[in-house]
Amino acid sequence: MAARSTRARWTGPAVAAAVTALLAIYLWVVAARATALVRSGEPVGVVLGVAFWVLPLVVVWLVVREWRLAIDVQRMADELAAADELPVDDLPRSPGGRIDRSAAREAFGAARERAEATPDDWRSWYHLAFAYDAAGDRRRAREALRAASRLHRGRATTGPDAI
Repeated sequence: MAARSTRARWTGPAVAAAVTALLAIYLWVVAARATALVRSGEPVGVVLGVAFWVLPLVVVWLVVREWRLAIDVQRMADELAAADELPVDDLPRSPGGRIDRSAAREAFGAARERAEATPDDWRSWYHLAFAYDAAGDRRRAREALRAASRLHRGRATTGPDAI
């Protein structure tokens, strides 16, 4: 059982690293083609080359941002696990595995109240993120995780407006 959980722990990051490596290769090719267009000296080629250079830069920024969040979320999860404070997924589910929305809304209310009562506590934002996710609002869940991450790193704009 321990070997299985260790393997499962590393499968996600290994797949993410492999996809990131493939993306890096793709971006390298795009950047090389963009450079060739710029070097062509043709006005249309130069404009297209510069435009194609913007794409790799934006993608690199987004990938770095997501990896940074993923690493921080894992650090927060490790900290919460050590303190036995990880969110517990004990919501009732349908036979198909879907979370009961009324139970999720109830759990969400408690998590939101905790985050509003302690806006400077990254733990409350972490728990709120998982409550948002259970309620089906992935966009706000991600925003709450970003707020938790900012607070966890110690540089935060705090409170509900932080997300």
